Amino acid sequence: MTAKPWSTRISVRTYELDSLGHVNQAVYHQYAEIARVEGFAAAGCSWDGLMAAKTAPVLLSSTIDFRRELRTGDQIEVTCEVKFGTGKTFNADSVISKLDGTVSAEITCVIGVMDLDKRKLVADPRAVLAAHGFDLARLSS
Repeated sequence: MTAKPWSTRISVRTYELDSLGHVNQAVYHQYAEIARVEGFAAAGCSWDGLMAAKTAPVLLSSTIDFRRELRTGDQIEVTCEVKFGTGKTFNADSVISKLDGTVSAEITCVIGVMDLDKRKLVADPRAVLAAHGFDLARLSS
């Protein structure tokens, strides 16, 4: 049995709608960002520790595949699943679903960890995050 990715619940608010009455496309990015920030905290990653070490995660790319519309009052679940490879970047993937399981969007984000003094990506983002408490097992299935 595959473990379920980490997730958070969000309620769709009226002010997030566009002129067609469904969630504006930019808001999907915000939902994924909420899941990433809360997910990293749930995984034990210390933002204060990262900043004190002059490092920080940076979003390099975000791609959305829209599946079904969301409307005001919908309750949604937004996952955050982190996948590391061997390079300077890693993926933080999210699935936005209604509580009945209907998938509304799938989002793939490419993230790096920047050395804030050098303004360059660090060579091993996983090691930097782990040094600040990040437990990958919390955000991977």
